[in-house]
Amino acid sequence: MKKQKTRSPKSDHPYFNDVSSSIRKDSRHSHRHRHRQPSFKSEGPTRNSTSRLSKTHLSNNLKRQPYGFAWLPNDLLLTIAASFLPRNLRSASLVCRAWRDALDPLWDGVKFLKRGKRFKHGRCGVKPDLNKALDSFLQGAARGYTLAMVDAGLIYWEMGNREKGIALYRKAAELGDPKGQCNLAISFLQADPPSYKEAVKWLYRASFAGYARAQYQLALCLHQGRGVDQNLTEAARWYRRAAEGGYARAMYNTSLCYSFGKGLVQNDTFANRWMMRAAAVGHSKAQLEHGLGLYSEGDEINAVVYLELATLAGETSAAHVKNSILQGMSRTSRARAMRLADERRPLPSNR
Repeated sequence: MKKQKTRSPKSDHPYFNDVSSSIRKDSRHSHRHRHRQPSFKSEGPTRNSTSRLSKTHLSNNLKRQPYGFAWLPNDLLLTIAASFLPRNLRSASLVCRAWRDALDPLWDGVKFLKRGKRFKHGRCGVKPDLNKALDSFLQGAARGYTLAMVDAGLIYWEMGNREKGIALYRKAAELGDPKGQCNLAISFLQADPPSYKEAVKWLYRASFAGYARAQYQLALCLHQGRGVDQNLTEAARWYRRAAEGGYARAMYNTSLCYSFGKGLVQNDTFANRWMMRAAAVGHSKAQLEHGLGLYSEGDEINAVVYLELATLAGETSAAHVKNSILQGMSRTSRARAMRLADERRPLPSNR
C-alpha cells in the first residue's frame, strides 16, 4: 500500500498560493547552490571580496577606536553644557566616566557661583561683600560656566562698568545662556543710542529657549514697533507665553489684551483670570484694578485686601479708595479685611 503524501491545505486566495510556491522555489534554489565551491578564475580581487575586506577593515577600526557617548570631544561637551543648570549638569555627569571627567571644570564653576551668591546676598552667616562675590563669579566664569558669567556681568553693570558687564553677557549669550541673551538684549535697548534690531535678535533666541523675561521684552518690542514691525497679534502671543511662564508683568498685559481685544479675541473671563493671577503674585497695578473690580461686584472684604496690598506696593490712588470703603464697613469686617491683607501679602515680582 502506497503512502499518501500529506500537504498543507491550499489557501483559497491566489496571493498566498503564489507566496508559498515562490518560497518552495527559493528553497530548492538554495539547496542546489549550498555546496557550490568558489571559483578562482580571476587572480585579482572581485567586487564581493573587496567589500568583505573593507567591512573587516572598518570593523577592526571601530574596535580599536572609542565610540558612543565617550567619543564626544571634551571642548564640544563643555560648550554644550556651559549653560546647564546644576541638576542638568548632574544628569550629564552620570552618562559615563568620560563625561564626568570632562565636566569637572563646570562643577568647579557651580561651586564658585554658589560661593558668590552667599557673599552677594549675605547667606549662611556670611556678611554681604560685593567684591568677594564678584571675585567668586569671575572664577566661575573662568571655568566656562555661563551662570557665573551672567552674575559677574550684573555686578559690573550695577557698579557702572557696563563695558565689562556687556562683554560677560555676550560671552554667556554666545554659549546659549537664555538669561545672558536677555541681559545682552536689554543692554542694547538701554544703550545710547539704542540698538533695537540687535536687541530683538537676542530676545528671539532667549524667547524660543523659554525664558519668560525675554518673552515679555520681545512682546514689548513687537507691541511698540521697536527693531521690528509692529504686530499686536504676535505681541499678545508672546505676552501670553511669558504669562504662562509666571512673569507678573506679562500676566497684567495679557489681561489688558483680553479686556480690550488687542491682539487677542476680547474675553472678559480670561481678562479677569489673568488680572487676578497678576495681583496674586504681587503686581501692584493688577492689585489695584482687581480690588476695584471686586468692589464693583460687592465683595468689599477682598476688595480691601487687594487695595491694601496695592497701597503697600506704592499705588497711592489705592489708599483713597480703600479708606472710603473701610468707612462704610463694620468694625469686625474692617479687622477681618486687614488681617487677611497681612496673611496674603505676596512678595513683589514685577521685575
